[in-house]
Amino acid sequence: MEWIETVLQWISEHLLMLYLFGFATFLGVEVVRGVSSVLHTPLMSLANALSGLVVIGAIVLIKETPSDNYLQLFIGFIGLILGTINVVGGFAVTQRMLEMFKRK
Repeated sequence: MEWIETVLQWISEHLLMLYLFGFATFLGVEVVRGVSSVLHTPLMSLANALSGLVVIGAIVLIKETPSDNYLQLFIGFIGLILGTINVVGGFAVTQRMLEMFKRK
């Protein structure tokens, strides 16, 4: 039961950050839902740029983490892998969508 107290303490210390994350998630969903299909390609490019920031943040996290903190290193590694997959996949989808608008 000690881990429950640790989790509750962490939540109470980071409550503002959790509220901000929830608000940003809600706002992001509402913004994407309101975009017409014509604007999805520019929106995809913007999402790729944000994923690039995730990759940079993960690299900084891994660089600044002490070598004995395996949890932080693992989280940074997962963020780096998922962000990279998102960037590469997003650029592939954006390129394919742009090909649809070219004249044959």
